Amino acid sequence: MLELDPTLPAELGPLQWLIGTWEGTGVLSFPVGDRTVEHEFGQRISFAHHGSPYLDYASYAWLLDDELTPLAAENGFWRLARDSHASDAGPGMLPADGEPAFADAEAVERLRRPDGAFDIQALIAHPTGVSELYLGTIAGPRIDLATDAVLRGASAKEHTASTRMYGLVEQHLLWAWDLAALGQGLESHASGRLARVTPSEANEA
Repeated sequence: MLELDPTLPAELGPLQWLIGTWEGTGVLSFPVGDRTVEHEFGQRISFAHHGSPYLDYASYAWLLDDELTPLAAENGFWRLARDSHASDAGPGMLPADGEPAFADAEAVERLRRPDGAFDIQALIAHPTGVSELYLGTIAGPRIDLATDAVLRGASAKEHTASTRMYGLVEQHLLWAWDLAALGQGLESHASGRLARVTPSEANEA
């Protein structure tokens, strides 16, 4: 049975270990044409919630050069993946109507898979004109994600698929990202190791 922070929506139980702000460094290495682009970078990631059954996600990365040159940014929403329910909010700005379908830890337990994991979805948007919809699993302090869809605007460079892994190891958030882009199949793209720099408060902004 999940051990749920009583200040959180029940559906965030499997995700609650992510909540907070994390900062650290990482390495980028990816083939582009006949060369490999390699950089070290700094990164700050935050996971927050505002009373709804999803986490707000934000990431900002910068090169570790003298100017701390901006490198990349992402924003999105992470939640358990499940069928929609009549009491869910939406579409648009329509509010939730009725009691939540998964209002306590016992109800959320019904979403657990036979292998002990929960299904998860993450929507991540990039300012370059790319939006990624990831589906995957969360099993304790490990998350595995793969893109179900990648949407690109006219100004975005080719980007066809991604996989990501996140894990809590010795109180650090470790992550790795494989990317299919620029004519390459899935290749190792970037990874990082981040330490929590704020408490995992339930209502952290």
